[in-house]
Amino acid sequence: MQPKTEEFLYFLLWSIDHFYHPTFRNLTESYESWAYRHGLGRQLSELTKRRLLDTQTSAHGDRVYRLTTKGFLHALGGRDPEARWSRDWDGRWRLVSFDVPNTHNSHRARLRNYLQGRGFGHLQNSVWITPDPLEEERRVLVGGKIDVKSLILLEARPCAGESDGEIVAGGWNFASINRRYARHLKIIKERPDGALHNETAAKELRCWAAEEREAWLDAVTSDPLLPERLLPSGYLGCQSWKQRIQSLRQAGRLLRTFTT
Repeated sequence: MQPKTEEFLYFLLWSIDHFYHPTFRNLTESYESWAYRHGLGRQLSELTKRRLLDTQTSAHGDRVYRLTTKGFLHALGGRDPEARWSRDWDGRWRLVSFDVPNTHNSHRARLRNYLQGRGFGHLQNSVWITPDPLEEERRVLVGGKIDVKSLILLEARPCAGESDGEIVAGGWNFASINRRYARHLKIIKERPDGALHNETAAKELRCWAAEEREAWLDAVTSDPLLPERLLPSGYLGCQSWKQRIQSLRQAGRLLRTFTT
């Protein structure tokens, strides 16, 4: 997806009355003229083809574009933080342990990148950990018969007095994650507040939006989004998320003031 189109998908989160039911409507001729000049019609068409949007016509003849579930998650960065934090946990840790020979460095790198991208914690050397079941990993990593000398998947509980908090601290660098959320919170506070009565004001808000989105994605993609009972003290993710919802709502109200 082109960056401009992906940015527009993110902008659809702005025009919302309820955060989980975002829509976008062509309300005025002045906006349609501006949208046409910026090629937004083509972007809407592309997003619809990718099933990131669906479109309806209201009783008044207005065109209404609504983010699909797929589009909503894509605009958020691929995961719904609230759903991730609120998920149940059965108290069992899942481990992936592997020993890939030095002659297969590219295989080792791909495996590490995959586990990191899935939110696994790097507990020690080639031992990676997650609180979630390994259904997808069984399918992707194992496939057929497994060689336990090179790769093994385990379910475990600590048995020598280790706390879950200590395991979380050992597996993930929450100091680094918090620094990223702190940067995002700082940018949230810098959002322009004035009505969009000209294109200069609109561009200023758009530049802020690009910076906010980049900071959010930088933070959330490094965050495993652990179940709430495992979140460490001082964790800033929930605060950053709440501030983001409020800021998007306010930005949506500003967007409705746009005139040319």
